[in-house]
Amino acid sequence: VPQATVLLIERLGRFSRVATSGLNIIIPFLDKPRGVFWTNVRPGLTSIDLREQYLDLPPQPVITRDNVTIHVDSVVYWQITDPIRAVYEMNDVVGGLVQMTITGMRAVMGEMDLDHTLSSRDQINSKLRLILDEATDKWGVKVTRVDVKNINPPEDVRLTMEKQMTAERNRRALVLQAEGDKQAAITRAEGEKQASVTRSEGEKQSAILQAEGAAQARLRSAEAEAEAIARVAEGTAQARLRNAQAEAEAIGRISQKMIGHGNPAQYLITARYIESLKEMTNSKNSKVIFMPIETSSLLSGVGAIKELLSETGGPSPTQDGDDNSPPLPRPRQLPT
Repeated sequence: VPQATVLLIERLGRFSRVATSGLNIIIPFLDKPRGVFWTNVRPGLTSIDLREQYLDLPPQPVITRDNVTIHVDSVVYWQITDPIRAVYEMNDVVGGLVQMTITGMRAVMGEMDLDHTLSSRDQINSKLRLILDEATDKWGVKVTRVDVKNINPPEDVRLTMEKQMTAERNRRALVLQAEGDKQAAITRAEGEKQASVTRSEGEKQSAILQAEGAAQARLRSAEAEAEAIARVAEGTAQARLRNAQAEAEAIGRISQKMIGHGNPAQYLITARYIESLKEMTNSKNSKVIFMPIETSSLLSGVGAIKELLSETGGPSPTQDGDDNSPPLPRPRQLPT
């Protein structure tokens, strides 16, 4: 007997023993191997294969819960664990396994709609294996695995599904494009915002710098102007001080010369008065000058001053002297 193969020996038509791999002796005419008549197995085959085998089922029509007829083909992997029960409990183990697979597949997929059926192959395989393994256990057969190979919907349903898938892909593409446009718009808006903030900050800093520069320029201009004013005022003050000093010195000299010859204050008042009259007569807008009542006395005072200067040897009011005393103006007849 070959390896992984057994023979069921019957003696006078009754089961006697199991001939395992190796040398076995049978009695002619009394012992005879039992033949099997299974689907897809050569009729009358006496050896039973104990290895794992597969059964490829042709496509079978199955109606889903939403009344869509689909064609499903599958593969069943099985193995004989008890050859005695496989032969004496079931007359056609292979045929029974095929029918059990078809009915179990229809039962499982009939509880699902088309979309669920197409997306739940692992769940279908697990349920089918449990159903077949439980049903074939009493036959001495173990179902190790069930695989659904293809699920083929009708042509019109397939076209509809393709259109639906195309529409779904287009929708997803539009959603992704819209999402991309949204993100791009957000990113662009954020960039513009940042650019605007940066530009505003730059303008702000520029305005601050310009204002600071203008303030510095104004401050320097004000400082320069103040310094110039101070220098002008200082120069003016010094000039006035020198004029005042010169005038004081002249008054002092006149006072010394006029000691015993008259009032120096009266002399100064008369000189100032004559200068004022001279300026008034030189003005373009002056036409007539009204002389006060004291004109004769002032003129007489001027004559007295002339005589005083002549006696002391000083210069006449019309000539330049060595000292700094101011010259006396020449009296003239003025209109009254």
